[in-house]
Amino acid sequence: MPVPVRGLFQQRIAGDDALLRLAALRFAEAGMPAEVYANDPDELDRLLRYVPRHPVLPVVHLNRAVNLFDAAGRATVEAFATRFAGRVAGIVVHDRAAMRGRTAEVVDALREVGRPRRDGPVVFLEYAVGLGPAWYAELAARIADVELASVCIDIGHVGIQAARDALAVTRPGIELGTVTAESVADVQDATRAALPVVLDLVRAVGPLGKTVHLHLHDGHPLIPGLADHFSFLTRVPVPFAVDGRRSLDPMYGPAGLAEILRVATEACGTGRASFTLEIHQVEGRLPVHDTDLFGHWRELTNAERMNYWLAVLADNHLLARTALRC
Repeated sequence: MPVPVRGLFQQRIAGDDALLRLAALRFAEAGMPAEVYANDPDELDRLLRYVPRHPVLPVVHLNRAVNLFDAAGRATVEAFATRFAGRVAGIVVHDRAAMRGRTAEVVDALREVGRPRRDGPVVFLEYAVGLGPAWYAELAARIADVELASVCIDIGHVGIQAARDALAVTRPGIELGTVTAESVADVQDATRAALPVVLDLVRAVGPLGKTVHLHLHDGHPLIPGLADHFSFLTRVPVPFAVDGRRSLDPMYGPAGLAEILRVATEACGTGRASFTLEIHQVEGRLPVHDTDLFGHWRELTNAERMNYWLAVLADNHLLARTALRC
């Protein structure tokens, strides 16, 4: 089977379950397996009814409030793992700033939630709060013998941190609105610093003999607010020409995505690299012609917004699948 690339399956926009049925249709059209956000097991059970059948099982991403340091948080993970054994391939849990300096406790928690269970999903601890690639690689090595616990590398979070660290050295305090023709080379060099850091982290954790999950999305360190979770086709406009275009390269773009996919599949080995396109930041409208889904709607704006986001996911899925075939 080709290396699967999941897409984020959720109702991102206000409306009824016609939006989930639209998502199901677009995922089926693309042949794209799913990763689903869920706050509790009942919500996941409801959402899985809409996810199209696929040989690749879904992954579930838990609410970031779930804390592996808390007995209640570990019980939540256990509830998902027990109820959905054989129905989901993995459970993603966020790391936390409090884990810094408490690696042994993190290992103990992952040993508990990653204990062997029949048809059990792998529990992935996601790189989210910036604890650093070295800490994360050490953690992955220390849980290499835990059957159902592994790591989730969010390439956006890793990359934004690396790019901003580089900018802090060359252009401290710079913002997108203050980039000039004189400073843009330093900005682009710092942005390009993201890819090597991600690749080094993947090479560090890939050979440990575990399934490694990667969240895939692009971004730029100078985008205000949430600087990642963008499409790999996104560019950042500026009011002057840079290499013939009035926009800046993102951290990765299609070529960087292809390199990440190549290195991950090689480092992890056959069947051990797992990917999800976790693209949130999309805004636009695309007409909806599936009138049987929305015949009861008087206003189609939100349906068109959802349709546009799904089209962007499908385009990025095609980028990834094409790269994996090369």
